Amino acid sequence: MMPQAREAQGWEDLFTAEEMETARDTDLPDLLTSLGYHVKKIGRYFTTREMDSIRIRNRRTWFRYSELRGGDAISFLERFQGMSFTKAVKFLLDYHGGARGRRAPPPPPAPKEAVPFALPPPNPDNRRVTAYLSKKRRIAPQVIRDFIAAGLLYEEERYHNCVFVGKNGQGQAVYCAKRGTYDKNGAAFRAGVSGSDKETGFRLPCGPQSMRVFVFEAPIDLMSYRTLHRNVKDSAVALCGLYEGPLDSYLRDHPQLRRIDLCLDADGPGREAAARLKRKYEAQGYAVSVHTPPRGKDWNEFLQLRQKCRGQER
Repeated sequence: MMPQAREAQGWEDLFTAEEMETARDTDLPDLLTSLGYHVKKIGRYFTTREMDSIRIRNRRTWFRYSELRGGDAISFLERFQGMSFTKAVKFLLDYHGGARGRRAPPPPPAPKEAVPFALPPPNPDNRRVTAYLSKKRRIAPQVIRDFIAAGLLYEEERYHNCVFVGKNGQGQAVYCAKRGTYDKNGAAFRAGVSGSDKETGFRLPCGPQSMRVFVFEAPIDLMSYRTLHRNVKDSAVALCGLYEGPLDSYLRDHPQLRRIDLCLDADGPGREAAARLKRKYEAQGYAVSVHTPPRGKDWNEFLQLRQKCRGQER
C-alpha cells in the first residue's frame, strides 16, 4: 500500500467528511500546474520537469520513488509546499471553491529566481572517490581513471563526495550530480547541483563512427557496464533517473544514431520505463533493445555479485 502522511488528529472538529473528501479528491495535474510546476504526461502517468521521479496515477495519487513515499493532494502540499495538515486542507477547499466560481483560488507562489550553475570546488586529489568506487563498487581502476581524465568525475573538496559532471555537445559542464562515498545501511547521500541542465544529464561523447547509444539510470551503472564490457568506451547516457530528456537531447545532437540499447535497472520502475521508452523510440524509427543485468537490481549490483562469486571460486 502506498505510504501516506499521517493526518492531523481531531480534523473532525475543523472539517466535515464532505470537505475532507473534496480535498482528497483534488486533480493533482491541475493543482500542480496552478502551483507553477511544469506537468507532463508520460504513458499512463503524469510527472513534472522539476521532480522527474514523481509519478501521478489516476490524477489523484502521487508517489516519489526517490523517497519511497506518496499520498494524495493533502500530503503533497505538506511534503513539497511546507504546509501543515490544516493549512493544506483549507488551501484545497479554497482552490475548489475558486474552481466552482464561488471564491478565487489563492495565488500560486512566486516563481523562484534561476540559480546560476556552478561546480563544487574540487579536492586536491581523488583518493577517497577512487577507493570508494574501486573497493566498494568494484569498478575497474582504469575506468575510474578514464572518467577523471575526461573531466567527468572528481572528488568534492568539502564533503569528499563523488561529483559526476555532465557536459553538453560543446563540451561545457552544464549538469552535476553528487554521490556520497559513505554508505550507511545501504543508503548514501545523493543530490543534484542547483542550476543543472536536466535535459543534458550525464553522458559520454559520441564516437565518430558510432550508430548506437547505451542508456543507463545512473553514472555508476554506466561505469559498471564499462567494467564488464571494456569495448563500450563512448556513446552512452545516464539519465540520472527515469526522465528521458537527456536521451532526447543526445539523439538531437547526434542524428546519425539509429540504435538504442536500454540498460535500465531490473526493478519494477526500471522495467516499466524500458517498455515505455522502447515503444516511444521504435515509433520514431530507432532499433531498440533492452538489456537487464542477469542478477541483481542494477548493473553495479550485478558487477559486485559477479566479482564476489569469482573471489569465492579462487
